[in-house]
Amino acid sequence: MRPSLLVVLGLAALPAVACAQEADTPSVTITASKDTVVRKVDKTVVDVATMARAQNGTAQDVLQSTPEVSVAADGRIAVRGNTNVTVLVDGKPSAMLAGDERAVALQTMNGADIASVEVITNPSAAYNANGGAIVNIVLKRQRQPGAHAQLRASAADQGLWNAGASGDVTSGKLSVNGSLAYRRDGTQKFRQSTVDWNNPQDGATGQARQTSSVFVRRIVHSAGLGVDYALSAADSLSLSAHYNQRRSRPWLDVLNTTGAEQTIFHRISTGPNEQSDHDASLAYTRQGQGSVLKAVLARSSTRTLVDKSYRDVYVEPLRASSDSRGATRAARQLDQATLDWTRAAESGQWGMGVDVQDEVNDLANYQATVDRAAGTETPDPATTNHYKVTTRLSAAYLTDKIRRGRWEVLLGGRLEHMALRITPAQGAPQTGRWQAFNPSLHGIYALNDRIDFTLGYRRSLQRPDPRDLNPFITYIDPQNLSRGNPGLQPQRLTSWEMGANVQAGKVNASVGAFHRVSRATVIEARSFTNDNVLVTSHQNGGRASSTGVSGSLDWTPSPSPLPALRLGLDGGAYAVQLDTPDLYGHVRQHDVAGYLKLRAVYRAGRDDLSLDAQWQSSSITPLGGHGATSSVNATWKRELSSTLSLTVNANDIFDGSRRTYRTDASTLRQRGIDHFVARRWYVGLVKKFGAG
Repeated sequence: MRPSLLVVLGLAALPAVACAQEADTPSVTITASKDTVVRKVDKTVVDVATMARAQNGTAQDVLQSTPEVSVAADGRIAVRGNTNVTVLVDGKPSAMLAGDERAVALQTMNGADIASVEVITNPSAAYNANGGAIVNIVLKRQRQPGAHAQLRASAADQGLWNAGASGDVTSGKLSVNGSLAYRRDGTQKFRQSTVDWNNPQDGATGQARQTSSVFVRRIVHSAGLGVDYALSAADSLSLSAHYNQRRSRPWLDVLNTTGAEQTIFHRISTGPNEQSDHDASLAYTRQGQGSVLKAVLARSSTRTLVDKSYRDVYVEPLRASSDSRGATRAARQLDQATLDWTRAAESGQWGMGVDVQDEVNDLANYQATVDRAAGTETPDPATTNHYKVTTRLSAAYLTDKIRRGRWEVLLGGRLEHMALRITPAQGAPQTGRWQAFNPSLHGIYALNDRIDFTLGYRRSLQRPDPRDLNPFITYIDPQNLSRGNPGLQPQRLTSWEMGANVQAGKVNASVGAFHRVSRATVIEARSFTNDNVLVTSHQNGGRASSTGVSGSLDWTPSPSPLPALRLGLDGGAYAVQLDTPDLYGHVRQHDVAGYLKLRAVYRAGRDDLSLDAQWQSSSITPLGGHGATSSVNATWKRELSSTLSLTVNANDIFDGSRRTYRTDASTLRQRGIDHFVARRWYVGLVKKFGAG
């Protein structure tokens, strides 16, 4: 029986799935000198080792310089305009890279620890993409014989600095590597918002204005350890573990103006905020004749504390200050077991795998008024709550890669089953179950040695964010509360891509078109409390689609032996349509958006100069939109000796991270500005030691 006939039969027999090996996907490589950017049929691989910006920067800086990836100053990621992005580390999901914690994790992860970045715009059925694109961060793992070490340190304006050390030892069958790092990091934020609201329940209207300023200063400790051991010529074991701890004490001042009589007050809070992350994984790999078997057990967890205690200092009318005690505590644990097997076939290769993921989110909110004279606290029952969300995702896939002449096709099928349980501290648990069969198709046709045509199709599910399932109200700021919806259903997404890759001498180029559709889309729903405070929740019922084109160009005028100049360009434009339910019916919006990224690297003797710039156009959101943003970054690296280098980074030179936003709903009209200040200078040194 041909492997292609096993796609459906095999899925019925397997309980669940894992990430495919590199050999599972057909590929054609278009390379520049030293393969800095390698474009394949289903992914783009970017070598970070030659990226000077990574030496002093963070993972967010690295992603911002990565083709096809756009990163806003606040940490929001988009791939070819698609904001539904799953971030993996070494091919595995991590608890710290999900939810609101992801932005902080990327802003404090050392860019120097990253070896490469894989961008998968339309994943095959072998990947658990949660309905979107994938960005896989591959960490450095030295396996060359001998001992090597590296010390690095850098300082920036605003009194920020970081230092780190990494090293590895390889002898015989054993390889050990480790890293330690300390960062004094920080982010300055300015926000401004004006809301004109009308409450349809009682006809009340009003306006609220907010202005806030905060500089979040963080202290970050991190450590990592990796061990590889060759059991035999075919078998190997790998162990890895990482630890991160972050703490900050932000001084947040929110100026509020509300009501027709102009009540003006400052809401001041000082934290502290804390976050800690742990992860560990054990992998067994066996490579035989024409087959690869890989089994992985992984656990990751993250714990956060956001202190929401505050003092209200009244300006008008003048009255005594009031105090409130509050905090949000969250704990997330992710356990994963995967098994992946690939085997060569007569006309290609087929693979199969199982993947089981258990995720537990435990969240608690507390808010209470404080009577300083009596020394007592009175909890607010509306915003004090505790709940747990438990999710088990089981999946199975089967793939068949077929080669026929100039054609290479990868067929795939993925069967997913999701079980969800929401357990509030008070009240009855709620459960939900979903399952779906999601096919995928990837193909490549080689017209000749220099031109290839590609095609990709994927259908998938995107499960709800656990925070959006919160059955209670959570405090956000003086004029905003949020409330989840435990009845949310998964979104259903379909994505098509087609394109062409061309290699012509010193120029490598690609062009493509895509179409994405989302059904049962989760959108925001708004209501008001009795004292006219806005409550934002979520519901299914929206529909979104985007259709566009994208392209990239890499030019190396002098490719060998060491190119003096490299230039890169990628961008895209796409039409977006959103169909969003509002209080009085559906609202349809149409818009055209786009992005553009430029890269330039010049080498002269011991000096490297690099420049990268990105621009993201304005775009629509359900019942609203965002303004355009930009970023221009420059890096100079000089090799002082064969083992010592100096790097100077200038981030966001023109301060383009300021972004406007708007909301036009039946109950409110909001205009605001978010400014996460990313302009910063870094000066750093790297010292290498090694013996082979």
